[in-house]
Formats: sequence, C-alpha cells, structure tokens
Amino acid sequence: MKLVDEAEITVTAGNGGNGSISFRREKFIPLGGPDGGDGGDGGNVYLQADENLNTLVDFRHQKQFRAQRGENGMSRQMYGKGGEDITITVPVGTVVHNVETDEVIGDLTANGERLLVARGGKGGLGNMHFKSSINRSPRRATPGAEGEMRTLRLELKLLADVGLLGFPNAGKSTFIRAVSAATPKVADYPFTTLYPNLGVVSVEPHRSFVIADIPGLIEGAAEGAGLGSLFLRHVQRTRLLLHLVDLAPMEGGVEASPAEQVRAIEHELRKYDPGMLEKPRWLVLNKADLMFEDEAREKAEAVVRELGWTQPWYLVSAIGREGTWPIMLEVQTFFDRLREEQLDV
Repeated sequence: MKLVDEAEITVTAGNGGNGSISFRREKFIPLGGPDGGDGGDGGNVYLQADENLNTLVDFRHQKQFRAQRGENGMSRQMYGKGGEDITITVPVGTVVHNVETDEVIGDLTANGERLLVARGGKGGLGNMHFKSSINRSPRRATPGAEGEMRTLRLELKLLADVGLLGFPNAGKSTFIRAVSAATPKVADYPFTTLYPNLGVVSVEPHRSFVIADIPGLIEGAAEGAGLGSLFLRHVQRTRLLLHLVDLAPMEGGVEASPAEQVRAIEHELRKYDPGMLEKPRWLVLNKADLMFEDEAREKAEAVVRELGWTQPWYLVSAIGREGTWPIMLEVQTFFDRLREEQLDV
C-alpha cells in the first residue's frame, strides 16, 4: 500500500547572477570609468497551505523543485533581473522536516500560510563597487551566491476536532456515515479503512466541527503492527477522542473483550505519545442493536465498571443511527464551552 500522507522532495533556490565588469565607452568621455551592474538575486522557494488539497499524492512523481536563477549584471550600471520565486502548494496540516538535520522547519496549519524553505542566492557585485582613488579601473566583480538546497520530508497530519479510535470493525466508518456526509467504505472485515476519512458534522448554521475516522489500531501499532503506526500521528491534533468499542464482537473476529480492547488501545497511545491519554476521551459502546435492549445496557454498564471509567460514556447503534446524534450535540456543546473559556482568558 502506497500512502500519500508522507513525501520527500528536494527544493533548490535560484543562484544569484554574477556581477558585471564593464566600462563606460562614450564619445567625448575618455575616462568613463567602471559601470558594471550587480547580478540579480536568485528566486526563493516557498510552501503554501491550500485547503483544497487533502493528500500529498502530487509529490509521488514530481520530487524536484528549482527556482529561477538571477540574471547577470549589465553595463551602464544596470542590475540583473531577480529570479522568480516558486510556490509549492501543500495541504493544510503539513509539517515540514529538514531531512539532513531532522529539525521541524514549519507547520502549515492555516489556509494560505506560507513558509520559506530555501532562500535564493545573493546577486554578485559589479565592478562599479570597487572603484577607489587608487584603482580607477577595477577589473573585479563577484559571482552570485548559490541558492540553498534542501531535502524536505512532508508529513500530513489531519486537522480534525474529533478523532474516532477503536479496533478494526468497531464501527468507526459506520459511525461517521451516521453523523456526517462522509461516505467511507464499510464492510465486515478488518482494515476496511486504509486512509483517514474526514466528515463535517453540522449541528446548525455556524455550529459545526470536523470528525476523523482513524484507521483501526491493533496491539503493537506503535511499533508498526497493522496500519495504526501510520495514522497515530493524526490523533495528535484532535481535541476530543471518541473511543468506539464493539460491544458484541462477531464470532471469528476480535477475540478481546470490550474492556480488553480499550486497555489495548490505551497501551498503544501511551507508547506512542503519553500526552494523548490526557485528551478528553469519551467511551462509545457500539452495536447495541445486536442484543436485547436490557441485555445491551447491562453489558455496557459492566464494561464501564470493569474499566473504572470516569469520563462520559454512551451506548449506541451506529448502523441504526440510534444514540449517535445526541453524542454530536454534546460534542458541539463541549467545543462551545472550550471557546467560551478561551475568550475569558
């Protein structure tokens, strides 16, 4: 499987133009003196966030980007033209790493945000700068400086408010279909979701949030097992996690009990980034439709007791859209409250 949320590219800024060695040659002006102009600066390379892009797939084929070189200086003290900058568009949420130093150069989190990733070389000086009282005819000019060249690793992290966690087949794709207009693939086999899906949940005009269906995690995800290690990074940006659990695992499917599923994913989150366990995380016990109502409620309460769960929890049937919308209303209230607290600070 070739993923498109990571890419490596090489960017090269333009070299500066060379300074000119020239002397003024005009009739009746025998001592015209030096008039060589400076070279133009090389073009810069920028990255710019674009909300219309959602993957890094364009960088599968084009991996080299080069800005224009500055023109050389000319006679009559004429400066060379500066090289044109180039702007590379990337999705909002792209983190830019310098491969050689492994440092983070920038994080493009807003539409239209620009980041300078390679600076063009300075243009060389023409010989008009080297005239002095003891050197009236300097035959010296400087070459243009080389532009910067960098190898960059682009890493896309989804910008979602809510992240859906859970084992494969916990019902995350079904849940996001129930509460938003997103249409992820749904099937009764593991790893149906190979790419994160985003859905916008609109509670009412001007009150909405983005929910991300993160591909299923399994034990060992933080070390690369299954698909989880490739997508755990997407969870880091979310402000609220909904932890979906299959209350009635199908025969031959997940062998772990609901409580064991929760603890297994908590273990993977802790290994990947302990800070993710400090995020608000609500428990959503799914597939209540596969049991009688009293039986489902009793089993859900038993799971909550076994976990010693203290945060909000819910019993739903995502496929029947039973109990899903009240959760979305509470999520919206949660974000409204966060915004009010930020305004009060």
